[in-house]
Amino acid sequence: MSAPTFGDRVQGAIAAHGHLCVGIDPHPHLLEAWGLPVSADGVRRFGERVVDAAAGRAGIVKPQVSFFERFGSAGFAALEAVLSAARERGLITIADAKRGDIGTTMDAYAAAWLLPGSPLEADALTVSPYLGAGALEGTLALAAAHGKGVFVLAATSNPEGAAVQGAAVSGRDGVRDTVAGRIVREVTAFNAAHTPAGSWAGAGFVVGATVDRRAAGLPDTIDPVAPILAPGFGHQGARPEDLEEIFGPLSPAVLASESRSILSAGPKALEAAIEATRARTGGARG
Repeated sequence: MSAPTFGDRVQGAIAAHGHLCVGIDPHPHLLEAWGLPVSADGVRRFGERVVDAAAGRAGIVKPQVSFFERFGSAGFAALEAVLSAARERGLITIADAKRGDIGTTMDAYAAAWLLPGSPLEADALTVSPYLGAGALEGTLALAAAHGKGVFVLAATSNPEGAAVQGAAVSGRDGVRDTVAGRIVREVTAFNAAHTPAGSWAGAGFVVGATVDRRAAGLPDTIDPVAPILAPGFGHQGARPEDLEEIFGPLSPAVLASESRSILSAGPKALEAAIEATRARTGGARG
């Protein structure tokens, strides 16, 4: 029997805990509101508190790397501690680093974040395909070999992205697409060649909950099924209870990412905020 793919692990997490992905975004104003220092120690304590609250209530957490990186080597050490704590608590971790490059440079990013035993090891990594989706092939292959995941930016929740991601393009195959649609097609072709029958794929997509999927040229179905990381819920305006209406046939594989709308509840009310948000997404009880 084949080892479970990252997609299979996401499918299991959704079945056990629902669609919520809890963002770990230690904004300076949140650190101050929580009574924590705006420092590497502060982001570590913040992240570990979120991990404690999410464990058993959500299946997946997503540290935003930039908020740790701003403190240099001490910040990366704090992120390592948060990722390790999440792994010990049985949470799936998505490092939201949006890495994107070519050749051996991209391979090195993949090894840093996805190779088992790496100090920064996460279960999945967000990546940018805007140097060409083909430039990610080594990353996708490394992730598949180790049961790790990759979330490829396709149609993001920021309004500035629409002009680029929705632009019409023609590939060498002569097919007309949007940029976002072609990214999904090319990554799905990789998944089709590397995903065991009946499994969810390990390479998924970032699709904002505030995006008009048809205007972005995105399909209504993806085969094999690929996890979709969906920012835009909560603070950015999309309502968690509308997940199925927003994503239609894709909704079973959607991870509703929320951060500020949960984190603003503060450290003492964090568990209750996670429980309430999970319920609004139609989440299972852990």
